Amino acid sequence: MQDKANLYPELRILSPLAQTWVSYRRNPLAMAGLWCFAALLLLTLIGPLLVPYGMDEQHSEHLLLAPSWASSGNIDYFLGTDDLGRDILSRLVIGARLTFGYALGVVVIAMVVGTLIGMLAGMSKGLKSSVLHHLLDTLLSIPSLLLAIIMVAILGPGLGNTLIAITLALIPPFIRATYNAVHTEMQKEYIIASRLDGSPPWRIMRLAVLPNIVETLVAQTTRTLSAAILDISAVGFLGLGAQSPQPEWGAMLADSSDLIYLAPWTVTLPGMAILFSVLITNLVGEGIREALKEGND
Repeated sequence: MQDKANLYPELRILSPLAQTWVSYRRNPLAMAGLWCFAALLLLTLIGPLLVPYGMDEQHSEHLLLAPSWASSGNIDYFLGTDDLGRDILSRLVIGARLTFGYALGVVVIAMVVGTLIGMLAGMSKGLKSSVLHHLLDTLLSIPSLLLAIIMVAILGPGLGNTLIAITLALIPPFIRATYNAVHTEMQKEYIIASRLDGSPPWRIMRLAVLPNIVETLVAQTTRTLSAAILDISAVGFLGLGAQSPQPEWGAMLADSSDLIYLAPWTVTLPGMAILFSVLITNLVGEGIREALKEGND
């Protein structure tokens, strides 16, 4: 830590949060990912208000129109149209809320619930802790996508049921990550000293343990957000999630899969949207993890 303080003198007078931000800014890939993430988040919030056409507005005179940069394209339909004459740009922008926006909401709910349960489990001992540990091992042996598909099959197809199923499927990883982190912290000497000093358990958890497991929670959140985007898209692709005419990116892929040779842009553009959102999420998450690790060294 002394070597780093000599290398970066400004870190001596900054708070831990500010030190993390200074470390994060030195990573150009992470900053690029952060700006793209912010742009995607802004697009999710206000994009549907800016699109030129409705998500199911059809233009029968412009079926399978190529993107505007093609010789047969039209600038009024920048990314072209699908087989029903719907503007792909408008549908992709509106679909950002259904895929990326809902994935973000699902992860926040799963993180809050999973962290609370994991903290309770981490403080428990004996038979209760052992039973929970083996139960989590059983749930985590099932991939989250498969678990979500099973739940959707029980609840019925639809975007609402998909979100419920994916939320429930993503809670166990948060419980396990928090449980392991809390259980490790509870064995350390400063926790034992706090207990001997008479501090109540929740005060120890809030002021001592929680700040030291932030890195674990951030890492788990970014991994889970990528998984949530892919899960929502995959369930939509299978026809169990968003139903037509909702422009969820996975459902758009499924609707256009037969047109891959005739109109490849109808398939590649939703696929690139999914890839881009997962990529920038991973860039931001990796940057935060490296910044937090640097701050702890």
